[in-house]
Amino acid sequence: MTIMFCAFEQAPLILRIYGTARVFHQYDPEWNELFSLFKPLPGARQIFDVSVDLVQTSCGMAVPNFSYVGDRELLSDWAEKQGKQGLTDYWANKNQISIDGIPTHVLKSEG
Repeated sequence: MTIMFCAFEQAPLILRIYGTARVFHQYDPEWNELFSLFKPLPGARQIFDVSVDLVQTSCGMAVPNFSYVGDRELLSDWAEKQGKQGLTDYWANKNQISIDGIPTHVLKSEG
C-alpha cells in the first residue's frame, strides 16, 4: 500500500509512505477494538493496518496552493440516511470489486 500526503498550504512537500497493509472489516473479530480508536464515522467499511517499509519525501513544488475551509458532512449524512440495511445493499451492489478488479471482501461471504 502507498499513502501519499501533499502540503497544500505553507511549504511545498509530498510525503509517501510505502508498506504492506492488512484490512479489517466489520465482521472481523478485531473490528470493534480498532474502530473504537477513531472518531465514529457512519458507513465506515474498512480499517487498514499498514506495516511501513519506506518513507520518502519530495519537494512538492508543483502542488497547487489550496486553503482548507472545513469538513463536509455529506457522506456521513448520506450514510446515516441509508441505515444499516441500506449501506449493506449499497456495498453489495457497488463495492464488491475494487477499481483494479480485486475483491474487496467488504461483506462477509456466505459459506
